[in-house]
Amino acid sequence: MKIAKIVSSNSHIAYIARVLDKRDGGEEPSAEDYSFGRFVSMDRGDENVIGVISDSRLVNPEYISPSTRLGQASALGELRRDLVEDKRTLIAILLLGSIADGVPQHSIPLRVLPSGMDVASMTPDAAAAFHRNKDGSVNMGYFPSLMSYAGPLAIVLARTIIGQLSPFCSEADRQRLAVMANSLQWKQAFGDSRI
Repeated sequence: MKIAKIVSSNSHIAYIARVLDKRDGGEEPSAEDYSFGRFVSMDRGDENVIGVISDSRLVNPEYISPSTRLGQASALGELRRDLVEDKRTLIAILLLGSIADGVPQHSIPLRVLPSGMDVASMTPDAAAAFHRNKDGSVNMGYFPSLMSYAGPLAIVLARTIIGQLSPFCSEADRQRLAVMANSLQWKQAFGDSRI
């Protein structure tokens, strides 16, 4: 399902997208469709670029400007309502890799995503397939990039991803992911402090 459009970037792998609303036409996505840790894809034709929603921001122009607020709503009529309706939801997308010819690649995509590109949410099955090696084992080759670029939410994001992948994994992979999640929980709770 189409949920957003790319509007800017913070780096080669960190993009900002505007969540679609009723003014864009078509079906309006639910909050679940663009929730934290949700996997998304951007279709380039020859490949699907895969990312994860790593943050969000609400934009409300009514409270951004330090100037005094406009007059009464009744005096401004429709104009005032249009100004208030300009509230937007922005999501941060961290690129994880791509799928070309059905083969997942966990590496930084080389080409820049253009402004206006559609962002679609991925089904849990499609996200699990992106994380599967040819032998069926789980792969998170993007993990070092995720931990470097996701900022203060990196550990929470990694644990969210692990939680989503676990139901689609073998018992051996589930145990490996559980060890990873426990290690991340320890790091989040105690940081680099020594006991």
